[in-house]
Amino acid sequence: MIEGIFTFLSGFKMLLSHASLRAVMWQMIGLLIALMVALMAGVFFLADYMASIWVPSGDEWYWQMVAYLAWMLTILLTIVCGAVAFVALATAVAAPWLDTLAYRTEKIMGIPTVENDASWSSQCITALVNSSRPLIGLMLWGLLALFFFWFPPLATLIWTFASIQFLSYELFDTQATRQGLLFKQRREHIEENRWFWLGFGGISL
Repeated sequence: MIEGIFTFLSGFKMLLSHASLRAVMWQMIGLLIALMVALMAGVFFLADYMASIWVPSGDEWYWQMVAYLAWMLTILLTIVCGAVAFVALATAVAAPWLDTLAYRTEKIMGIPTVENDASWSSQCITALVNSSRPLIGLMLWGLLALFFFWFPPLATLIWTFASIQFLSYELFDTQATRQGLLFKQRREHIEENRWFWLGFGGISL
């Protein structure tokens, strides 16, 4: 788990310290900001809706404590939902940039590499297709979390774990695509390195 966390941090440091990587990052920022603003609006309405379901009301003093806890869990869960949705959409629309980022990173690290010559639309569609199966898994976990809506701490824990699993697939997607790995191979890799991806996906979330 610690290795996954430090890998994320070292990658983030590399992104900021190399001009060739920063150039790609700046190209993505405008589009990602617009996407983030749209999702923030959605998260706001989701939080309001979930609060109407979860947050109790009553005259006794302890209801205020329960309501406070429910509000905190509602905010946490909606932030997680927004983060996961953002990563899923951002990975698809920014797929060509992410591939360029991976290509330049491999060159910096001295890894034999070739640049992806597929069209912009083809790369975006491939990223969307690769997200479909992990997204179905996330939705199934989400249904389980909804089943425990009457106990928000457990529902939040289930959804957070599911989000980390989903992010692991999403964040591995560009490199896995460049290596030509199928979904089964990606799943085997993530399962074999479970603790690494728990740390990497966890800090990413």
